[in-house]
Amino acid sequence: MFMSRQGQPADNPLLRVIREGRSREDCELLRLVTARGDVRCRYYPAPTHKAVIFLGGIAGKWGSPARGLYSRLSLELADRGIGALRIRFRHPGELGECEFDALAGIEYLQRHGAHCVALIGHSFGAATAIRAAALSNVVRAVVALCPQSYGAGAVKTLGPQCALLLIHGQEDAVLPAQCSIQLFRVAAEPKRLLLIPGAGHCLEEAAADVEYLVREWLSERLAAMAGPAPPVGGP
Repeated sequence: MFMSRQGQPADNPLLRVIREGRSREDCELLRLVTARGDVRCRYYPAPTHKAVIFLGGIAGKWGSPARGLYSRLSLELADRGIGALRIRFRHPGELGECEFDALAGIEYLQRHGAHCVALIGHSFGAATAIRAAALSNVVRAVVALCPQSYGAGAVKTLGPQCALLLIHGQEDAVLPAQCSIQLFRVAAEPKRLLLIPGAGHCLEEAAADVEYLVREWLSERLAAMAGPAPPVGGP
């Protein structure tokens, strides 16, 4: 069993791990075997108890906002001693199933020593990140990039143990910036909202700025987190 943010035990979604080699980015290719199917991941290991999970949008696959932000940031964080795990949803667009995939990723990181975890999600993936963070007491930070507000009501339960960063393009024609504003209003501290002028839904117009903001905020938040590891089950 691992513990939810409310201190309640939750079932471990992860049964076993299959390692499928390495990619051209020198990350490990994994399949997390669960009772609901296999979750494909790209893992950038680091010798630390801190790690970040990246979640894409509703299209699934290995999509990333801000001109390949996830690939670049995974490598940069690993160089800073922070592990990174990119997750490919089994059923993109299904909040409950994608939340399950994120929890399987969290459990994998816990089994490898991580007890300070951050989640980054874009669009649909941001709502998934918020939902998964609300169910895990090891998630200490969430970055929501142009999030949808639908399905993200759990944002009000994150603080004070879990910090929230919302970034939204003011020219987003898919999900208006009001989505982030609405989430910010109901979220507990610590929280921060950044609206990017001239940027659309994928934040391509401000890719360099977004990368810097996310990298530095995450590094600062995770550097401030320490303490004993919460309980985790499984080998």
